[in-house]
Amino acid sequence: MRRREFICLLGGGAAAWPLAVQAQQTFRIGLLNSGADSFFVAPFVGKLEELGYREGKNIVIERKFAEGNSDRLKEFAADMVRQHVDVIVTIGTPAGFAAKEATSTVPIVFGAMSDPVGVGLVESLARPGGNATGNSLMSPELSAKRLEILRALVPGISRFAMLWDSSNPGMAQRVRETEIAADQSRVLLHTVGPRTIEELEAAFSELLVQRPDALLVTTEAFTRQHRVRILDFAKRNKIPAMFEDSSYVEAGGLMSYGPDYEEVFKTAAVLVVKILRGAKPADLPIEQPTKFQLFINLKTASSLGIEVPPTLLAMANRVIE
Repeated sequence: MRRREFICLLGGGAAAWPLAVQAQQTFRIGLLNSGADSFFVAPFVGKLEELGYREGKNIVIERKFAEGNSDRLKEFAADMVRQHVDVIVTIGTPAGFAAKEATSTVPIVFGAMSDPVGVGLVESLARPGGNATGNSLMSPELSAKRLEILRALVPGISRFAMLWDSSNPGMAQRVRETEIAADQSRVLLHTVGPRTIEELEAAFSELLVQRPDALLVTTEAFTRQHRVRILDFAKRNKIPAMFEDSSYVEAGGLMSYGPDYEEVFKTAAVLVVKILRGAKPADLPIEQPTKFQLFINLKTASSLGIEVPPTLLAMANRVIE
């Protein structure tokens, strides 16, 4: 080979090296979950793969599930920072707080959070600022819509109850929005906010005294953890219950209305990829869901002596028989 050809070949190869190294770079993603459920993993990982990021090939995913333990959340978040993950994805408001307390530099994506603006974790939806962006599940219209659906299913509701975890700061705004919706609909709203299993049992006793016509249960790590107990309470006491996501309905709850969570976590994956490709979280607007789903369990409705109106059946994304 001539010397000139050799130099050209060497030069071309050297120019390609950075691209090759970049293509082979492995990113570390931390998944920090307030609760124990892994329902979000499949849509999140699936979307990453669709965008060219495959676990075991060019990404490593560190999964941490705190099962409602705030101390473990803090430990997990600090450990992810020590491991120099490239981005932390949080599930639930407590996980978002733990991540923000652990780092002001590692990018954070709120995979699912009720109201990041309201709890003070970002400056605004349009320009979050700092090192975090993600999803906000807060929508003032949702509380009114859930109450509207309940009243369509059970006409004549005058006493309405709400069960939520009062230790979760992300749910406070949800309660306020529900109070506004109840006031506008001229129904009485009674809220119970248990934080422990003992307080949950006390809340059940309180609800039996109040005898609400219907019950709304928020979706968070605590209520997911005690889903079986909550569903059993509603069933035994013949209380029509509305939930915020379909997993409760699939487990025997009456109905749910809320965001399409698969789409929510796919959106989180898109934001993660943008960050891995160089975008700054501060410049990525907080996303809000655009797709909502109504699930109805006809078997549960029948056990409660409720006949579901055809209009609601027509609205439903899925009817469980």
